[in-house]
Amino acid sequence: MDNLVERFLRYVSFDTQSNGANEQCPSTEGQRVLAQQIESELRELGLSDVILDDNSYISARLPSNVDFDVPAIGFVAHMDTAPDASGKDVKPQVVDNYQGGKIVLGDSGEVLTPSQYPDLDKLHGQSLITTDGTTLLGADNKAGIAEIITAVAYLKANPQIQHGDICIGFTPDEEIGRGANLFDVERFGAKWAYTIDGGPVGELEYENFNAASAKVICHGVNVHPGTAKNKMVNAINMAAQFQLLMPSEETPECTEGYEGFYHLNSMTGAVAKAELSYIIRDFDRDGLESRKAFMQAQADKLNSQLTNGHVELEISDSYYNMREMVEPYPHIIDIAKQAMIDCDVEPNIKPIRGGTDGARLSFMGLPCPNIFTGGYNFHGIHEFVSIDGMKQAVKVIVKIAENTAKRPE
Repeated sequence: MDNLVERFLRYVSFDTQSNGANEQCPSTEGQRVLAQQIESELRELGLSDVILDDNSYISARLPSNVDFDVPAIGFVAHMDTAPDASGKDVKPQVVDNYQGGKIVLGDSGEVLTPSQYPDLDKLHGQSLITTDGTTLLGADNKAGIAEIITAVAYLKANPQIQHGDICIGFTPDEEIGRGANLFDVERFGAKWAYTIDGGPVGELEYENFNAASAKVICHGVNVHPGTAKNKMVNAINMAAQFQLLMPSEETPECTEGYEGFYHLNSMTGAVAKAELSYIIRDFDRDGLESRKAFMQAQADKLNSQLTNGHVELEISDSYYNMREMVEPYPHIIDIAKQAMIDCDVEPNIKPIRGGTDGARLSFMGLPCPNIFTGGYNFHGIHEFVSIDGMKQAVKVIVKIAENTAKRPE
């Protein structure tokens, strides 16, 4: 545990934002630099089969220390941070023994308050790491990386704890939906795995959204505004009309639990052409198909009202709900749940209102539910992580390894 926070603070100093506009892997050079740092650390720890491939995927193995058959299990985290906020020059600040009230974030003028983030009221007496209010922190998912490596180092230093093969893997570009694209499941070698990519302590998730992305391209007609009557078709206005056709109550800010949504996450435009980018989410596969059909109906409706110009809709699926791939193997959840109970952590089994590498990996033959990191408010300048929560994540990882060795395959 002594090196846990030190590791985490070292990793967040690397600028590893992913970039969806770059088709290369990794999409940013900073991820490659961090991958090289992690590879060096894993070799120093003396792990086996340490591999850093050309696309900056990292894998390694802590060999079994028992003479009976134990299924190999894995732990996975991602190196990139979200494009939603800057990850450059992160200046973390440690708040020891938080006793409530607001937390001032550096000199930025930004604050964390319990009124806006009620989870703070549950963290009195804990030590927190926050941002300085100018960048995200990177706990998503560098906390997961630090926790996995710390747990493996602990297991290696304490051979009296019996375990089978422990496979670890770190991926690039998860935040832009590509983390599992080039993951070599066969080489990884685990029967199942856990992503360490969740939030508050106790989270255990094996359901996630079915996901698609949609692009609405509005093609207008540009004419000099002085002679535009009955000629100009303003693509920006077309885009605005399309958004007004979308259900205002089915957005991220209006939904929770198992409720799906449409999310307009970016828009660009000029008179001749405008584009709207959406993500579509639903826990039910049929629900996702219904949402896609609804968007197509709105595009058709708008096109029927236009005499010039037209609306084009492009939709592509991103990932699916891992539940159907994990539920046939209930022992995977049972082991994680019992490990939390053994570590005095109350399991909170809930759906992920998002996705992880584990969703894609589950459909690639590696069932892979998700476990907490102790982090909060991911993807923004108010992100923070509980040091106490990070320590509990390490203990749960160790206990999963230990409990797996106690169960017959």
